[in-house]
Amino acid sequence: MLVAALLFGFIALFTLFAVYAERKLAGFVQDRLGPMETGKYGSLQTFADILKLIQKEFITPSAADGVLFAMAPIIIFLAVFIGFAVIPWAPGLAPANLNLGIFYVIAVISVDAIGLLMAGWGSNNKFSLLGAMRAVAQIVSYEIPAGIALIAAIMITQTLNMQEITLNQGIETENTLLFMGLWDVSGIGGLLAWNVFQAPHLLLAYVIFFIASLAECNRAPFDIPEAESELVGGFHTEYGGLRFAFIFLAEYTMMFLVAIIGVVVFLGGWNTPLPNIGALKFADWTTGLVWGIWWTLSKTLLVVGIQMWIRWTLPRLRADQLMSLCWKVLTPLAFLCMAISGIWRVMVMA
Repeated sequence: MLVAALLFGFIALFTLFAVYAERKLAGFVQDRLGPMETGKYGSLQTFADILKLIQKEFITPSAADGVLFAMAPIIIFLAVFIGFAVIPWAPGLAPANLNLGIFYVIAVISVDAIGLLMAGWGSNNKFSLLGAMRAVAQIVSYEIPAGIALIAAIMITQTLNMQEITLNQGIETENTLLFMGLWDVSGIGGLLAWNVFQAPHLLLAYVIFFIASLAECNRAPFDIPEAESELVGGFHTEYGGLRFAFIFLAEYTMMFLVAIIGVVVFLGGWNTPLPNIGALKFADWTTGLVWGIWWTLSKTLLVVGIQMWIRWTLPRLRADQLMSLCWKVLTPLAFLCMAISGIWRVMVMA
């Protein structure tokens, strides 16, 4: 219970920070200032918005399905929140060290689609239903390339345990580390030990996973389920107050979750990017509990920042373009990465 409370507190603080950061980033991209009035440089604007949402009354449309309408925000948030149960934050620091950690995360995130469909159907609103159908079709489709990209990395690491995947990318691993399959970098650590450098095709796999993760989060350019110009607000059109706050919180929580999954599987997790060079043991000096948390958060927040940057840079895709990208480009490339992983494991790492 304490761990869950701490995680929820962290996610709430992250969301407050991320919303403010995204508003400022959007202002920078669009050559304006962003929030400036509430607090110094608008730093309290997000707090004011949250207080406003908390104080609003619960309003349920008269024609809505009351049970589905009320349960949907809870399911949407919980489906994302419980995914943090197996995330390793530092050496030995993971809420649950499951041997099937990756499998668990993929399974629970899929429940999010059920909550979205409940929200759209329960609202009894044509815009909400259309947005929910778009979201479910998008999420189910992009889970395929995302999952196959993760499998490509799992075939190299030979484990589903997220803590072990991270250990295999650092100086503490018992396995022989080969940079690009060419020479031994055991004991050196740093960037050279990360999966994207251990097997170079995993860099492509990570790009595939990152693009698919944007669609999983309904983030631009894959935000057609919430397209304001077409659907008002999509599946959450009828929601307000605390219910809307939970849907909003789930979106930013999902952003952080998919970012940290990519960091753990492909970018070394809590391992330092600094190598050991002769007598200069940078990797040894920047490893441990505190350093592990620092590197995990730094990498993850960098990826979240890129997600925000993309939102205010690229235009929204049409539905047919979105599906064509998934099934005609990302899925075949993900299968190619998986096939290369099998060959790489047998020919290079055997």
